[in-house]
Amino acid sequence: MATHVVLTSGAKMWRSLPCPTSELRLDLTLACGQSFRWRETAERHWTGVMGGRVWTLTQTDDLLWYHVYTNQKKQGGGDHKRTTASVQEENRAEEIYEAPAVTDEKQSTMEAEMLRDYFQLHVKMEDLYKQWGAADSHFKKTADVFTGVRMLRQDPTECLFSFICTSNNHISRIQGMVERLCQALGAPLCQLDQTSYHDFPTLTALADCSVEARLRDLGFGYRARYLQQSAKKILDTHGSQWLEGLRRVSYLEAREALRTLPGVGTKVADCVCLMSLDKPEAVPVDTHVWQIAKRDYKYAADNRQKSLTDKLHRDIGDFFRKLWGPYAGWGQSVLFCADLKKFQGLKEMKRPKEENETDERCKKTKKKNFDGNKIKTESDYQKKAKISVKKESVS
Repeated sequence: MATHVVLTSGAKMWRSLPCPTSELRLDLTLACGQSFRWRETAERHWTGVMGGRVWTLTQTDDLLWYHVYTNQKKQGGGDHKRTTASVQEENRAEEIYEAPAVTDEKQSTMEAEMLRDYFQLHVKMEDLYKQWGAADSHFKKTADVFTGVRMLRQDPTECLFSFICTSNNHISRIQGMVERLCQALGAPLCQLDQTSYHDFPTLTALADCSVEARLRDLGFGYRARYLQQSAKKILDTHGSQWLEGLRRVSYLEAREALRTLPGVGTKVADCVCLMSLDKPEAVPVDTHVWQIAKRDYKYAADNRQKSLTDKLHRDIGDFFRKLWGPYAGWGQSVLFCADLKKFQGLKEMKRPKEENETDERCKKTKKKNFDGNKIKTESDYQKKAKISVKKESVS
């Protein structure tokens, strides 16, 4: 059985791109709720599906390393009940897999371009961080710790239907739902260490009339109807290329077009615009971002406001667009990432030197803090940051 690769098993199995960690941090970018398809399969090694391929990514100080697995036909299909549409998609997938192999050089070039596009490596994060830091002292303080948080350029279909699943949900549960969606309706790709990987379902598979009932059985609840109805509306009203076509219209036009779909409100539409439709000015506003605006920027809003309205969403977005400029959505993602509980240990590791020295003295004398536990050292926070499994809200 094929296994997940690690860099220490031999660099010959890997290819690399120049990419310093100041430009990209995999641990932050792939785990902050943009995409729900990546898992840490070994320490600092992330495996997921992108562009119909299964990848494992890791990085050293100046290089982004990647390995692409060979697709294995008829692997990972499981015993799930399949719709006619999903069977047709699998058959088409097998035809693709059986196509003549391209040369290693051409394959390497194509995969490198896919990776550059996915991480939008043409955008220089160091320049943006400097620009945002000069305009915003709070951002500058946060950016010293949370470097390399990039926006992914995802497939629009995958991004849209993944974010329909985020309504009143948290990251770990969304990951499970998206995985079940792919296993039920997506074409199988390969199996590694008893883990089956599937491509994301096509619009045709999602629009099948039997999908809603199947997804309800898989725990999707009311979201099952939104998924099936949105796919059907896109195909019936606009056509299969409509979502990608939204990359070529203005941000406001794309957002309003997405909002016509079942289960798509302003926040989900902004996520899709930002993360798949080339709209870097889109600022998704959820309860996290609303709290950040009030707590860290003293954003003046009616204190009686109990829920996010379309007007409040627009006003907060405009506030950050005025502060950060045309890539405001990218800046928002840095603060959103920094606000997640799973990454709080990173802040502790960067505390002022004198605080760390105090901790060392406390450790030596075995003093205890208020809850009876020994004072945590930097290594404790590093371990905590790696193993944290706290649920994060994205609602």
